[in-house]
Amino acid sequence: MISRLSGTLAEVAADTAVIDVGGVGYQVHCSGRTLDALGPMGSEVLILTELQVREDAWTLFGFGSAVERDSFRALTSVQGVGGRLALAILSVLSPDELARAVSQGDKAMIGRANGVGPKLAARIANELQGKLGPAGLGGSGPAPRAGAAADALSALANLGFKPGDASAAVNAAQDELGEDASLDSLVRLALRKAAK
Repeated sequence: MISRLSGTLAEVAADTAVIDVGGVGYQVHCSGRTLDALGPMGSEVLILTELQVREDAWTLFGFGSAVERDSFRALTSVQGVGGRLALAILSVLSPDELARAVSQGDKAMIGRANGVGPKLAARIANELQGKLGPAGLGGSGPAPRAGAAADALSALANLGFKPGDASAAVNAAQDELGEDASLDSLVRLALRKAAK
């Protein structure tokens, strides 16, 4: 299982990016939101991933945060929602907006994504009731290490750092602190490294 990639952004297309990791280019399907946050070509990036294995293909999906990946997993658990459709939904709705739409049963909001008709929107709203947001996704236990790194990356981006700079600082901080570093310590060290 490939759970994250850390490398150089080599290519970006309409719905994919190629991340060069040690000379190997991984094609990753991403939401428009994640692609927009990756930064310029040649920048260092950290992206969380989900590998889907089918009879005819292995497809790698990429996410800018643990919450987005968890929302993707929840969406693909619904019958009729494949990986690409889940990304289409996450391109239109942030994980928070999706959780709010599901909790309120707002089928019209869910149906804004291309390929989601009224019946499928209703199924998503019904089946994911109580499974998204603080009570559902990530509601208990420590954050996984990839989640802490992704959340640290998101924190730096929210503070105005360029995605490439934020990613490089978080990667350097995680290398120094180790895989089990807490979110607080990652953010503190990444801020010091990004400020240099």
